[in-house]
Amino acid sequence: MCFHTAQLKKVKDLERKYNVKISDENWEKYFDEPRYHLNGFSHPNMLVIPQQRSDVLAPGVWGIVPNYKSPEEIKPYYKEAVKYGSGLNAQSEKLFSHFMYRESVMTQRCIIPVDGFFEPHEHNKKKYPFYIKEKEDKGLALAGIYTVIGTYITFSILTKKASPLFEKIHNLKKRQPVILSSDNVDHWLSESLNEEDVKELVNLNFPEEQLDAYTVSKDLFSPKIDSNTQTILEKVEFDGLERMF
Repeated sequence: MCFHTAQLKKVKDLERKYNVKISDENWEKYFDEPRYHLNGFSHPNMLVIPQQRSDVLAPGVWGIVPNYKSPEEIKPYYKEAVKYGSGLNAQSEKLFSHFMYRESVMTQRCIIPVDGFFEPHEHNKKKYPFYIKEKEDKGLALAGIYTVIGTYITFSILTKKASPLFEKIHNLKKRQPVILSSDNVDHWLSESLNEEDVKELVNLNFPEEQLDAYTVSKDLFSPKIDSNTQTILEKVEFDGLERMF
């Protein structure tokens, strides 16, 4: 599962990296502010690259909403969808069977550029947050799907069965987000993919040797503490926890 992320890079840096332009320059100042902890359950706006306009960075609301809903129905839908994970994640195994996913998978795939994301690790019946990022801080491209509701993009991050590394980190659910290598970003957004192509891309594992994973403060889990601060990305050691590397 992937319910917590970080987006830190400036818009210009993302534009250069992905060869895109922000859809509206008025958004640049807002998204230039680093977000150290984005909690999916607050349904934040995040930058995404949508397949239908793969040349732009566009604001998207984290939490996919069925395309038959109206803009006024987005917030009420999130309240009723909490028991289903609020649309934050989409199981890749259900991409071609779930009523909502199958309508998006062929024409409405997206890239969610993040600097890293957080996953819970359980040890002795206690949860410890791990932060996962690219070792050289180049950022990660997460695969997603989206719908368009009026003028809003609503999106979900794809998840799959955990690789060996993520099995150790996310050791209860044993899931992970789908991370795309730089070589496969454009491929994911291509209109020429068939069902088997999509499944193949989803099942490719990002090279684990390019990732860094370490524990951070349990403040991440506290609703009473503002964890959207730079310190939430700092490494915190906990007795009895083995390092992932």
